[in-house]
Amino acid sequence: MPSAPALLPLIVEPEAFQQLDQSQQLIIVDLCDRETYLNGHIPGAIHIDPKATTRGGQPPGLLPEINELKAIVEALGLQEDSHLLIYDNEGGGWAGRFIWLLDCIGIQRYSYLNGGLSAWQAIGGERQPGEVQATQTSNVTVDISEAPSVNREEIEFLLGAPGSVDIWDARSPEEFRGEKVLAQRGGHIPGAINGNWLDFMDRDQHLKIRSDAREYLNTLGIDGSRPIITHCQTHHRSGLSYLIGKALDYDIRAYPGSWSEWGNLSDTEIE
Repeated sequence: MPSAPALLPLIVEPEAFQQLDQSQQLIIVDLCDRETYLNGHIPGAIHIDPKATTRGGQPPGLLPEINELKAIVEALGLQEDSHLLIYDNEGGGWAGRFIWLLDCIGIQRYSYLNGGLSAWQAIGGERQPGEVQATQTSNVTVDISEAPSVNREEIEFLLGAPGSVDIWDARSPEEFRGEKVLAQRGGHIPGAINGNWLDFMDRDQHLKIRSDAREYLNTLGIDGSRPIITHCQTHHRSGLSYLIGKALDYDIRAYPGSWSEWGNLSDTEIE
């Protein structure tokens, strides 16, 4: 398979992708729900069930086991020089989580189709029904890195050093304030900043990342001057915040345990 352009950016606009020299083939990864995928996806896209990117169990948002990661790599026919173009149909949560997953297994050649399927349809992009499967066997070795992630113990350590990190909570304001409780306990990690993932989607631009994301984050108190840890309930919604942090070239990591871990423990600090 020919390599993708070396300088393909992290965020790819649908118009730019539509005009891309298709002799420069990509592996296109669809993270929509399966019904949407079968009804019509970007031509050539291989479907990955979003739930396959999670471990399940409790907490559900952890990285899948290594055999499950290998199955994803194999399903894509991933090669060492592959470039992946990733999209979903919900504004970037699952796509961003998949990019975090790729970071966790050392895959660095990827892009996000801004706005996903919604933005693709808006420009009249072609859709292909049915299912596409990889035509080659993967030659990628899966090794797990802890670098893109933090765990509960590390967050507790950082809470003892105020000002050392920004915690970006991508849940709804009601969850953040403890009015909507989806765990044994409600509220938020002390000092966390609430930046609802939905507020970073431009509905007038077919769910693309809002163009003033950097400025909007600044108004919330996240300016990139400190490392960022992002989470939500299961590190699905915070897939988008992780992606945005990377797009802004911020030092960002994910807490995959998220509130489904923190809020279900009896001894964690909560505001």
